[in-house]
Amino acid sequence: MSYDEMRHFADSWGLVFMGLVFLTFIAWTFRPGANRHHEDAANMIFDDSHEEGGKDD
Repeated sequence: MSYDEMRHFADSWGLVFMGLVFLTFIAWTFRPGANRHHEDAANMIFDDSHEEGGKDD
């Protein structure tokens, strides 16, 4: 496979592949049931149950 053929393949099918990956990530974010995970991630910094160092006082 020459450089020109590889470049043509990457410009066409590589773009299609990256577009599908992008759309998959967007769909994964808005899937049903994901809201709970997003809420957990958003409030994680306010959770005091896990102190640094692994010791609970």
